[in-house]
Amino acid sequence: MATELAPQRKNLLVPDQERWPLDPNRPVIELDDVSIAFGDKQVLKGLSLKILPGMTTVVVGRSGSGKSVLLKLMMGLLAPDSGRVLLFGRDLSEVSSVEVLELRKRMGMLFQNYALFDALPVEENVGFTLFQNSDMPRRDVTKLSHELIRILGLSGSERLLPSELSGGMKKRVSLARALVSNPEVVLFDEPTTGLDPIMIAQVDEMIALAKDQYQITSAIISHDMASTKRLADKVAFLHDGKIIFEGTYDEFVASTLPPIQLFVEGAQTSRLSRGAEIGSKVESAPITDTPVVELVAVRKKFGGKEVLRGVDLPIYPKRTTVLIGASGSGKSVIIKHIMGLFKPDAGEIRVFGENIVPMKDLELNVMRKHFGLVFQHAALLDWLNVYENVAFPLKERRATAPDEVRQRVTEIIERLNIADIMHRMPAEISEGQKKRVGLARAMVMKPEIMIYDEPTTGQDPLRTRDIDNMIQETQERFDITSIVISHDMASTFRIAHMIALLDRGEIAAYGTPAEVRASANPYVQRFIHAGSVEVH
Repeated sequence: MATELAPQRKNLLVPDQERWPLDPNRPVIELDDVSIAFGDKQVLKGLSLKILPGMTTVVVGRSGSGKSVLLKLMMGLLAPDSGRVLLFGRDLSEVSSVEVLELRKRMGMLFQNYALFDALPVEENVGFTLFQNSDMPRRDVTKLSHELIRILGLSGSERLLPSELSGGMKKRVSLARALVSNPEVVLFDEPTTGLDPIMIAQVDEMIALAKDQYQITSAIISHDMASTKRLADKVAFLHDGKIIFEGTYDEFVASTLPPIQLFVEGAQTSRLSRGAEIGSKVESAPITDTPVVELVAVRKKFGGKEVLRGVDLPIYPKRTTVLIGASGSGKSVIIKHIMGLFKPDAGEIRVFGENIVPMKDLELNVMRKHFGLVFQHAALLDWLNVYENVAFPLKERRATAPDEVRQRVTEIIERLNIADIMHRMPAEISEGQKKRVGLARAMVMKPEIMIYDEPTTGQDPLRTRDIDNMIQETQERFDITSIVISHDMASTFRIAHMIALLDRGEIAAYGTPAEVRASANPYVQRFIHAGSVEVH
């Protein structure tokens, strides 16, 4: 594959422009003593960073530390309050807006949320930049788009719409679009967010391939330590508005700076290196309890595609069961069956021993009262404060007296340690606090089974650890059953009593963390190792 593209190609948007030299003394992008504030919030404080040509620089840091602001400064989409941003040697404060646009044509961008055009097929999404901004004949752009589509393993998808693609395929279409004009620099905003470990490894391979094929300079914003280890020539750590560290990945994890040690420890404690400790406390005795939820030989088709293929899955009481697998493996479909939102084509779904498949809507509504659901993005009501958000489901059902509502809401808020923010609005609290408020809103209904939908997606290692702790504490303190849908193998091994790893609608491995880790299934081993990173 490495010989399929010419090593040095003209930028198709500015074909007369010489490519930036691969000279380590001439940064492609340079931020010099840059500061920027939004209102009273100082985001960057005298930050300096050089993006060197031909290298991959990965910027890591806590959520909310200013990484996305940094990326917008590099693109010339924001201007700093003070300091200089140099792009291809030009100070952006000294060039016209037209010149900034010309400089930006030498760059590509891969957005976190794909930013594909819903109404355009894959081939037109990939070629969009050239269709709109170059004089290339349409057939030549289409031919180039098809070549990139083939190289990135998307052959056959040329006429598909984004809605027909998996998350991993959308990422590759976004990457192809970022590469189609042969840019000298590509900026990546959290390119692996929401992907499973195997797909993350594949996207990483594509980014590495693009670097080798096109001699591309890459600046990547990332939370993922395994991905950072695979890709980074240089790691830059953003903390308190400044870059406090630059060096190799090995130097980064060995750093003695307290903020970095805390960040690395956050990654480590949610990684497989700690899995044995977790497993040891739950694997000593066989489980003899009757499952509170059980899928028995469940099958489900959508159109001609069999999404669940004879799934047998017990969910045991007062434990945490994690469903993990690639996008499209069937995790969410299983949850919708458990909630009675889908009917299987075959098989039984038992909740507290009763088969819910033949139930009508009224019976299903009664059954659903056993469940609480915490959404991936908290889904709080912006116009209500924290207390009112937590009270909302009780007030909506109008079956609880006002005094009892106050008592239950106050109790759950105190037990989940959010009493200090109960009068604040959602916009005034952190993402981690929003997660706890979402949990409190679910717990106030006193569910016996709590379902968490991708709770750690897009979170940095420290916040992931906090969410993991929240799930564990809730399961133990309230003595409930937890079902977690996850992409994160690391978090899974941290919190799970039982793990069900799905592969294309089948259970590829099921058991305790130690049993899953010992699986002889090659797919399971590949999945585990793609998501692991040992931090020493």
